Amino acid sequence: MKLSELFKENKLSISFEVFPPKTDTAFDSVKTATEEIAKLRPAFMSVTYGAGGGTSRYTLDIARNIKEQYGVPTLAHLTCVSSTRETVRERIEDMKAAGIQNVMALRGDLTPELENTDRSGWHYKHAIDLIHDIKSSGADFCIGGACYPEIHPESTNQAEDIKYLKEKVDAGCSFLTTQMFFDNNLLYNFLYKIREAGITVPIIPGIMPITNGNQVERAIKLSGSFMPQRFKSLVDKFGSSPAAMKQAGIAYATDQIIDLYANGIKNVHVYSMNKPDVAEKIQANLSDILG
Repeated sequence: MKLSELFKENKLSISFEVFPPKTDTAFDSVKTATEEIAKLRPAFMSVTYGAGGGTSRYTLDIARNIKEQYGVPTLAHLTCVSSTRETVRERIEDMKAAGIQNVMALRGDLTPELENTDRSGWHYKHAIDLIHDIKSSGADFCIGGACYPEIHPESTNQAEDIKYLKEKVDAGCSFLTTQMFFDNNLLYNFLYKIREAGITVPIIPGIMPITNGNQVERAIKLSGSFMPQRFKSLVDKFGSSPAAMKQAGIAYATDQIIDLYANGIKNVHVYSMNKPDVAEKIQANLSDILG
């Protein structure tokens, strides 16, 4: 099922992101975790590609298994950082052969190794270059892209960020998924600005449940996310107790999602971090809301 069709349905939904293993030895445990999440029957599941494409060979395996064994629509990530056009074409053909209909087109994170290399000869410098190649390949994919409610870390300002986002949508993105955020007002303000700029595709909020105090520093480093005082107080109070922090983090994420639904958002994407128990508890908290 193409996600563009799913997003036309007038009902609330929740979806989950999972990531592939980094090594062969971890494959079975990761596969099991993703299957447990698939058993929850989310609207769809996305499977990441890994920094620098390092886990790309597993992305398709996990996505195919979820789709074929559990009938859950999948969104396979495809990043282009440091890749050649030949490599990307091979990945596109592999996805077509696997029956994947939805692709998340991303530049990908610059690892420390990539940041220190000469990028002048790279075939791809931005996600829009990848989107153009996917569209020109003849593959009939529903293409998604990323957006940043606060600001892309490499943008000068939000106006510039939204300008480039509009170009990405015009190039062929059917929907956009946001980077994590912890203050819903930031999303509502962002939505107002991008609609004014003529971006009309569905925006899928990405919610990260922080269930471990150590995740906070990493989340800030990855996304530069603003941490509201309410959330800081939660971490200060419960961060030293793993069980309490997990429960509080799930409650905070649930509260964010309920507020989003109450304010007209229909589809929410949860960054599950391959934790079936967290995904299950969040979904259970929303059981009567989702219907």
